[in-house]
Amino acid sequence: MRQDNRNTQIALSQYKKNMNIEFQSREEIKSFQEEKLKTALTYLKDNSPFYQKLLLQNNIDIQQIKTLEDLQQIPFTEKKDLQLFNDEFLCVPREKVIDFITTSGTLGDPVTFAMTDKDLDRLAYNEKISFTCAGVKPTDTVQLMTTIDKRFMAGLAYFLGLRSLGAGIIRVGNGIPELQWDTINRIKPNTIMCVPSFILHIVKYAEEHGIDYRKSSVKKVVCIGENLREQDFSLNLLGKRIKEKWDIELYSTYASTEMATTFAECEHGCGGHHHPELIICEVVDNEGKIVADGEVGELVITTLGVEGMPLLRFKTGDLVSFHTEKCKCGRNSMRVSPVVGRANHLLKYKGTTIYPPAIYDVLDNTPYIENYVVEVSCDENGNDEVTVCVGIKEVTEVKKLEELIKELKDRFRAKIRVAPEIEICKTDELRKIIFPDISRKPIKFIDKRNKTK
Repeated sequence: MRQDNRNTQIALSQYKKNMNIEFQSREEIKSFQEEKLKTALTYLKDNSPFYQKLLLQNNIDIQQIKTLEDLQQIPFTEKKDLQLFNDEFLCVPREKVIDFITTSGTLGDPVTFAMTDKDLDRLAYNEKISFTCAGVKPTDTVQLMTTIDKRFMAGLAYFLGLRSLGAGIIRVGNGIPELQWDTINRIKPNTIMCVPSFILHIVKYAEEHGIDYRKSSVKKVVCIGENLREQDFSLNLLGKRIKEKWDIELYSTYASTEMATTFAECEHGCGGHHHPELIICEVVDNEGKIVADGEVGELVITTLGVEGMPLLRFKTGDLVSFHTEKCKCGRNSMRVSPVVGRANHLLKYKGTTIYPPAIYDVLDNTPYIENYVVEVSCDENGNDEVTVCVGIKEVTEVKKLEELIKELKDRFRAKIRVAPEIEICKTDELRKIIFPDISRKPIKFIDKRNKTK
């Protein structure tokens, strides 16, 4: 046991040597990453059956990959590769695997990932510096409103990172507003971590049960899974609704299982900060070419320091942009914008190109909408069809459903130029779809196009 603790401390001390890289010049960060890249490529060539095959089939000599720009000589890895050849990504003997996890399945069937002891140390370091970036201190107590089970990486990562930071941790899990408030009242955390839309649920519960939530111990929320900001970093409609109800500090984060890395906002809220020692990032257009800074494209990542299942030029499916000007916090590492949408969630509806978040914005800003799900399918000609299933709040002003539907369609036309089909559903039925027992994230978007083509 003592030896295990010693190995953990050695690993963490090694990571600490890199902690100041975010504050170095852009040139120093690039040079630093290129040295890390050489190590990563050598490791993949020596240990990864999948990448050994990929490099051989494409006649790639890793000795010729010397700069970040040279990465463009290497083909992309995609989600389907992980699904079809999952075992070939494993770089260590199975007996060296400590933790088995799966992705959330946003792009289809979940994918299994295997993590070694070293990977768990890396994960702890990642979350430690990300929480630090978001202003969490060792003296804080953090209530985790996220699951740590169900093969979920994030819940475990948060626990490991906070433990490494030295902060107090309360593992409540997701859902159950009654239990969340009982815990807040008993233990008095000053920080909570949850999906931002859940904040509105616990606020609603507090209002219905006479809880003065504005005078609670909670002063800060670190948010996951949903955007809080527009592309100019101002609060989006969800963020504004939360702040109007509860004037607490909001910090947005962005991460995925495949990246095993978190991009967290600092106190200035101008995008998720990149950790150069953990990941190399590119943004590419539809043809796979690098886009200019500030332009939107698909995020492509190469993990650094991952032992079990490292990835090389993996297409995440997330559409983002990079911001490279120095942040007010002093960091020179680039920042990732809020996610614009998913590359495969692009809708072409009645001649208009739309990403689902544009639809969410209309619905989130409609006062009589309780909850909603957006369903997309194809007609017989292969064109996208969009149906928005909405749950209506109890309203004092009685309106006919036909009037509500017409008003909602007018809102859509004013915002996105087209109006999807509207279906009124029971709020309880939609809630079961949005928060199913087997899912770890709220489900707002259901894509049936692959099933109907």
